[in-house]
Amino acid sequence: MKLSGLGFKDVYIEKKETAFSGFLKLCRYHLHHGLFEGGLSKTLTREVVLRVPSVGVLLFDPVRDEVVLVEQFRVGPMAAEDDPWLLEVVAGISEPGESLETVALREVEEEASCQVDKLLPISNVYLSPGGSSEKMMLYCGITDSTEAGGVHGLEEEGEDIRVHVFSASEAFQMIDDGRIANAPAVIALQWLRLNHQKLRGEQGKDA
Repeated sequence: MKLSGLGFKDVYIEKKETAFSGFLKLCRYHLHHGLFEGGLSKTLTREVVLRVPSVGVLLFDPVRDEVVLVEQFRVGPMAAEDDPWLLEVVAGISEPGESLETVALREVEEEASCQVDKLLPISNVYLSPGGSSEKMMLYCGITDSTEAGGVHGLEEEGEDIRVHVFSASEAFQMIDDGRIANAPAVIALQWLRLNHQKLRGEQGKDA
């Protein structure tokens, strides 16, 4: 199979097979591709985790100047012998037929029990392009953080999610000192740092 339309380079898939199918689906490709200086690469064997599109939502209250983050167990850091409880933005994967905006609002309700007044697009990014097909649409959800808190999530999905409320300045500091170290949260909070004054100004508040 030949894939074209990728700039001036082509990808030739010689074989595609399912290597594993469980909580995650792992696919193995045997392929070669065009090189920057012409010609083709040798045949490469690459495994990739196949994932449907996902969303991440950074909840921000511009009136109280607070962000709402969630904390939950993640097996990846555990496997890396790191702290497996991460501070993150609300996140979830799409179901067939769902728009990403619908997924975002559903996940905010399930994971944080918050309401979103406005959903602002941040960026649509591949999370780990060297080994996964997952692409996450990041949003900023304007919310009222007054009542945010508690433990939420769907028991049938094994979710145990604690909700935290931080001042925006503390959240920015947690990026700088490494307490927040997952890509979606870092990207979303850096976006908020760049747009902080504008968002607060829209609510008649000084940053």
